[in-house]
Amino acid sequence: MYRSNTCGELRLADAGRQVTLAGWVQRIRNMGGMTFIDLRDRYGITQIVFNHETDAELCDRANKLGREFVLQVTGQVNERYSKNKHLPTGDIEIIANDFKILNTSKTPPFTIEEDTDGGDDLRMRYRYMDLRRPNLLRNLELRHRMAFEIRRYLDEHGFLEIETPILVKSTPEGARDFVVPSRMNPGEFYALPQSPQLFKQLLMVSGYDRYFQIAKCFRDEDLRSDRQPEFTQIDCEMSFVEQEDVIQMFEGLVKHIFKYVKGIDFTEPFRRMTWNDAMRLYGSDKPDLRFGMPFVEITDLVKDKGFKVMDDAELTVGICAHGCAAYTRKQLDQLTDFVKRPQTGAKGLVWVKVEDNGAIKSSVGKFFTEEQLKEWADRLGARPGDLMLFLSGDAMKTRRQLCDLRLEMGDRLGLRPKDKFAPLWVVDFPLFEWDDETQRYYAMHHPFTSPNPDDIPLLHSDTGKVRATAYDIVVNGTELGGGSIRIHDSKLQDTMFELLGFTPERAHEQFGFLMDAFRFGAPPHGGLALGFDRFVSILAGLDSIRDVIAFPKNNSGRDTMNESPSPIDQSQLDELHLQLVQPEKKQD
Repeated sequence: MYRSNTCGELRLADAGRQVTLAGWVQRIRNMGGMTFIDLRDRYGITQIVFNHETDAELCDRANKLGREFVLQVTGQVNERYSKNKHLPTGDIEIIANDFKILNTSKTPPFTIEEDTDGGDDLRMRYRYMDLRRPNLLRNLELRHRMAFEIRRYLDEHGFLEIETPILVKSTPEGARDFVVPSRMNPGEFYALPQSPQLFKQLLMVSGYDRYFQIAKCFRDEDLRSDRQPEFTQIDCEMSFVEQEDVIQMFEGLVKHIFKYVKGIDFTEPFRRMTWNDAMRLYGSDKPDLRFGMPFVEITDLVKDKGFKVMDDAELTVGICAHGCAAYTRKQLDQLTDFVKRPQTGAKGLVWVKVEDNGAIKSSVGKFFTEEQLKEWADRLGARPGDLMLFLSGDAMKTRRQLCDLRLEMGDRLGLRPKDKFAPLWVVDFPLFEWDDETQRYYAMHHPFTSPNPDDIPLLHSDTGKVRATAYDIVVNGTELGGGSIRIHDSKLQDTMFELLGFTPERAHEQFGFLMDAFRFGAPPHGGLALGFDRFVSILAGLDSIRDVIAFPKNNSGRDTMNESPSPIDQSQLDELHLQLVQPEKKQD
């Protein structure tokens, strides 16, 4: 062994011991007669002392070391004169009597500190260096501990961990597949799984009534902070269950992990909200309930009052920001600019202030009387000192725009602290969503989601009103996971495919093996998948999942460290019977 102890292990009780440590040089401080080196490994940092009076040659050698050199150091544990309360090893130091350079290092491209001077692109390019930073290390340790505890919890509740294939059949419903050409079957392709959905349902047909897998999934979709082309989910399925059984089981898991990681004990059941209420009150199917500010509609109060924007609008809806009547014109203009940005897409913003003395001021004061504006205030429950903000337009678009504004106000007012958690279940999703462009229905979740039994008579007569037996768990405005009760009756599954525009031939081509399996005694079953990366990032207090993944991709889906994706040799293309078609150059 190159070391007798780690750099985070030694304490004052070890004083007087001869030890050998190994690690990386974090920093060097030459104080003239003495040189101090902070030696770092995965476990912590220990200060190494070189004394010029005691051993001038050794001290001179130490002064020639650079950051991130790999060292083996021998010496004696000594009580530190100037203790560092911020380090677990801050009561001791090692008086070095020898060291060996195990490897040199180029000057790092950025500082290996919690607050580094490296930008995202630079850190991604040198990810192996970035991973040396203690905050990244903590994130991956948290991920490791959570994975073990999740496995332990599910094992205790009778679940079997079963691996499902990575090379599967392409089923182009939902996100785009990543496809893999088959050399042994020219002209044919595998796909990488978007989820283990079909296989876990087949496991239920096989009699494995409680399955789970911490599964790699792949989706070729546009990226953002909580998305990656390859990600990990806690994938689960259960037989002989109804919606309530699944919700109770996995609410228990989420509560357990919150208690295990954060010490937070959720003793009450998680809040529940229908999809319709979530959209009506918050403009989102994943509302952040760390703060209030629900939407209030005033369409009936503003129609036919001579203000064209509101007269022509399908919906006028607002929020009340308590204590914000003191906002300056500059601040209000900033909010207007925020809603007008392309990502939000609103045409403008109407504001109404209720002054401390009860007087009302508004950006539309010349179109509405003070009495009319007071009606708005009464409807929103506004008090003196409050600010009301309103948007108008198409109902669905306006709600989504106001959702953006609500979250922005939550951020500005400090109402979204990372150490506060507001979990809820969103239930009663629509089974279908209509697409005007293609003039057809799509499954809001996936084609195997069971309709609410009460709504089955509406499948043909009022398709858009059919509710799904589906449920999402949401934490702080992030969808942590979701699932549904599955269709286990082959005739109902045939009906579902028909409503989704599948011909019997196409349905059999895509999903024939599953439909055939249902004819051999499929049990009632349902399940859920939690986004593991998202779960870790929420508990780590991060805005992005990148820093809980060892080697993530950037927003273009590229790994700038190993330069993938990359071209392949012509010989490989020939072997796969593939010919590349170069994309047309865009004309200026």
